[in-house]
Amino acid sequence: MAHLPDVTRQSTLAHRTRREPPAGEPSRNARLLERAGYVGKLMAGVYSYLPLGLRVLRNVEGIIREEMNSVGGQEVLMPALHPLANWETTGRQDMDILFRTKSGSADAVLGPTHEEVVTPLLATQVASYKDLPASVFQIQNKFRNEARPKSGLLRGREFGMKDMYSFHLSEADLEEYYERVAEAYRCVFERCGLGAVTHYTYASGGAFSEFSHEFQAVTPYGEDTIYLDHGKGIALNKEIIDRYPADEIAAMEQVTAIEVGNIFKLGTRFADAFGFRLPDASGVPQSIHMGCYGIGTTRLVGAIAEILSTDDAMVWPENVAPYHCHVVPMDAGRLELAESAAQALAAAGHSVLLDDRAVRAGAKLADADLIGLPHRVVIGARTAAEGLVEYTNRVSGRTVKVPVAELAAATAA
Repeated sequence: MAHLPDVTRQSTLAHRTRREPPAGEPSRNARLLERAGYVGKLMAGVYSYLPLGLRVLRNVEGIIREEMNSVGGQEVLMPALHPLANWETTGRQDMDILFRTKSGSADAVLGPTHEEVVTPLLATQVASYKDLPASVFQIQNKFRNEARPKSGLLRGREFGMKDMYSFHLSEADLEEYYERVAEAYRCVFERCGLGAVTHYTYASGGAFSEFSHEFQAVTPYGEDTIYLDHGKGIALNKEIIDRYPADEIAAMEQVTAIEVGNIFKLGTRFADAFGFRLPDASGVPQSIHMGCYGIGTTRLVGAIAEILSTDDAMVWPENVAPYHCHVVPMDAGRLELAESAAQALAAAGHSVLLDDRAVRAGAKLADADLIGLPHRVVIGARTAAEGLVEYTNRVSGRTVKVPVAELAAATAA
């Protein structure tokens, strides 16, 4: 059979769906992603990504990468294995989430975050105040010894993260950059299909500052509680509501949500710990102010699945879907027309999954629902006899019957 550009035959995928959800998984993203063959659970909090799941993850990473580039972030890749001595320098060596190991005879940890690595690294690369501000980011797996990993991809022990760190000579410069990153985060969640439900949320700054900011996506399946003030356009994490008057809190809407990103002002704590200081234009040594900006890439995949799907079917936004279009011939006699439809969609710039498997029609339709691509083309005997295919936009629910020549136009309508 001739190869079709930008078309993947479903029969060639290392992929299979399950009739029943995995046992003991209460969260919707875990049930659906495993049933649909996107991920495979290795152990609590640790997942493998199968071909469809990896395509979704890479699409999410690509969106994040573009937005971090847009604010001047420079991509790097730092080690996951850290000397414990770096964590002792900052006084964080006793954190209970650290996975401890050895590197030769030296004590080491697997990185849950990278302030202890990026700060001394940038200190070797920034020679003058004129080199600031500087911002670097990476997309890498992290390791946290979570006591109770749960909710599928939402809380794991090994997980993907985009973490970015910025370095500034003044607090005012950090503030300006911080707001630019916040806007880039809004763009990320909009492009990933969660913009309408995601709120910029004030949260505790912990040891670093009075406040940090989270991006919380509202859903009945969330594990965080936030309060929305629709009039002022602000949101508060439950952990800080005691800082606000009771009458103001009473007027807010209490909802549950999933944290899909966060940003922190770190102050000078880490730079000071590693002796990272630079003379300003007057020659006066200055402490370096830092910001930290995180998005869990695998967590974001889980959040999209949790929020935008139904209990029995994925509904991926087009920007992150593993393929744009699913072409489903109901029997082998419709395969030639299905290949023509797939070719027309690929020529229009769509990525296409063509279900060429020799299985019954009901199984194909059930799998198509479960996999959840945004555009579906079904080719049955009756419509094919009329020279038509049935196109459905799964996000809007619109279904039309069109000839193959008009199929690409239907996807754009």
